[in-house]
Amino acid sequence: MTYRVLATDPLDQQGVDVFEANPDIELDLKPGMKPDELARVIGGYDALVIRSGSKVTADTLKNHGKLRVIGRAGIGVDNIDVAAATARGIVVMNTPGGNNVTTAEHAITLMLAAARFIPQADASVRAGKWERTKFTGTEVCNKTLGIVGLGNIGRIVAERAQGLRMRVIGYDPFVTHEASAKLGVELVTLDDLYARADFISVHVPMTPETKGLIGAAAFAKMKKGVRIVNAARGGIVDEAALGEAITSGKVAGAALDVFAEEPPPKDHPLLALPQVVVTPHLGAATSEAQVNVAIAIAEQITNFLVRGEVQAAVNMPSLSAEMLQLLRPHLQLGEKLGSLLAQLSTEPPTEISVEYAGAVAELDIRPVTIAVLRGLLTRFIDDVNYVNAPALAKERGIVVKEARANQPTNFVNSIEVRVTRSSGTQVVEGAVFGASILRLVRIDDFYMEAVPEGAVLLLNNRDVPGVVGRVGTLLGQHGINIAGLELGRERAGGMAISFFHVDEVVPEAVLADLRRSPDIVSAQLLQL
Repeated sequence: MTYRVLATDPLDQQGVDVFEANPDIELDLKPGMKPDELARVIGGYDALVIRSGSKVTADTLKNHGKLRVIGRAGIGVDNIDVAAATARGIVVMNTPGGNNVTTAEHAITLMLAAARFIPQADASVRAGKWERTKFTGTEVCNKTLGIVGLGNIGRIVAERAQGLRMRVIGYDPFVTHEASAKLGVELVTLDDLYARADFISVHVPMTPETKGLIGAAAFAKMKKGVRIVNAARGGIVDEAALGEAITSGKVAGAALDVFAEEPPPKDHPLLALPQVVVTPHLGAATSEAQVNVAIAIAEQITNFLVRGEVQAAVNMPSLSAEMLQLLRPHLQLGEKLGSLLAQLSTEPPTEISVEYAGAVAELDIRPVTIAVLRGLLTRFIDDVNYVNAPALAKERGIVVKEARANQPTNFVNSIEVRVTRSSGTQVVEGAVFGASILRLVRIDDFYMEAVPEGAVLLLNNRDVPGVVGRVGTLLGQHGINIAGLELGRERAGGMAISFFHVDEVVPEAVLADLRRSPDIVSAQLLQL
């Protein structure tokens, strides 16, 4: 049987050689294919290979035909609609680790370039000038580097910075003090990092929580003269706020490899600021990294098509087709429960306990536990998949336990996840009804039957008349439609929990208004 593979971004020749060495693979190299053209032809291929230049949206996959796997030659899969692919049974793979060193080295390079005005000075000399005093920089030795995100890349940056004799502090809600101590990194709060760092380097994924993370409020907490480095994802640093902070003198400079819109418009305000160093998304652009990821994705795609092996998949574990069919709803539920726990508190967990009850307890539960870990860690770590999630949890000092319930429960199939943090324990529970109906049935002491899907406004409120009405009125005033509502309470007149499914993002200003209500204890927006 011949399998057709389409590559819509450039692929290193050594990766091409892997495909062409297998007689069962027919490779079409069509870099630069337009989105509408890709959508028309994608159904005729068994596999699609992309890098950062291509986008795979839900519309792209409408006529997915025989497409079975999408391979990203790199780490980030934010240019792939993973949910749409998963709904169509398409495996999404990436190549974790293939460009970690390269991206970390680029971040260090950007930091040094920003500190010493390297590209500006180069351009000046080429223009026939000799402006030595204009480009007086600053040393990095004995300065404090604040690293936001201590994943694989952040850890390498920390190691390299220590070699430059920098003091390294870090923020990562999923790293314990014990784990950071082994890295020689002082673990601090985000506000403390802002206040102390001379340089700040960002190494977190793009999620609803990290979008605009480094914005006006963050800049206001930083020391004057700080320099910002972003070689992670565009949009994590608020570009408009960064421009204002540089213009005001609060930020001395910035070095950016990524933008919210790529390429940025020619009239982008940051491009006009001489204190800003920019590169065109070169974090993974070394010959070594391109060879590594090309060979890795070619081998993964080939092994999947020819032998049915699943490697480094971000949306499903390595299972037989029959077992995957049985476990699929439980995998989806487990990942949602993990994601919910990550959003309920940013405090790092020390232990995760997963208990299974009902028919699911008779199956191979290990992949579902990994799904819980992936949901938990993905909110803060960029390259989590079904292969590396257990190792990433172990690196962060998280103890993982799983058990099968001995006593009958209220549900045919249920999963209870208990997370222990230094401040206490949180519990969530979900159930699978029928073949694929997922429900959230418990958060701590509150029982309900909620749909764990989409944008959800979660309220902890007093069980008194009028709360739901006031919330509905406020949301309506801001043009936010309520798509559904589920409620749970501990007892009449006590505390209650409310799940408002909303069609639009609830702005922080609206959340602040809700929190000011005397009957609402907390309000937050979840993405499930």
